[in-house]
Amino acid sequence: RAALIGNWRALDRLSGRARAGAALKADGYGLGAREVLPALQQAGCRDFFVAHWQEAAALLDLAAPGSLAVLHGPLSDADTAFARASGVKPVINSLDQARRWLAGGGGPCDLMVDTGINRIGLAMADLGDPAVQALNIDTLHSHLAAADEASPLNAMQLARWQEARGAVPHVRASLANSAGITLGEAYHGDLTRPGLALYGGI
Repeated sequence: RAALIGNWRALDRLSGRARAGAALKADGYGLGAREVLPALQQAGCRDFFVAHWQEAAALLDLAAPGSLAVLHGPLSDADTAFARASGVKPVINSLDQARRWLAGGGGPCDLMVDTGINRIGLAMADLGDPAVQALNIDTLHSHLAAADEASPLNAMQLARWQEARGAVPHVRASLANSAGITLGEAYHGDLTRPGLALYGGI
């Protein structure tokens, strides 16, 4: 617990003016999400990310309202209903998810934009779609594909993320994962999303 808190505080300091959140995927990367979340709250963390809806459901009694986000977004109408009832934020990853969220009543959400990882996220070409423009976006995310390498892809993704920031209204923006934090302030935005570095030391 002490090591986990120390790691988060170090990553939060490295995040500069941005605030560090925390990924709790895979049951807190095997440490137990229900143990990790209160420890990180004690350290000062206020933003938590899980991959799946069942992971969020297991943490509702521990998480502050609005502090949990589900990275895979609403895959069904049941996911939408659960999110609206619980206050868990869906991270919208596609036009289908944006439309599903709005059809179910909408509300605060996050938006993931694919700037080059080719794994998950809304295509840059879809940012102007009316469904995307109608979203109530708290945090606009993207995810770095090669932050742990001296790769030209990092600068390219940064430029695309900045373009996305100008294309859709949002409250906060987040690009840097654990390795991305070390790339410097330009990559931080308002919120960083450390994952493995929290659990394995830095």
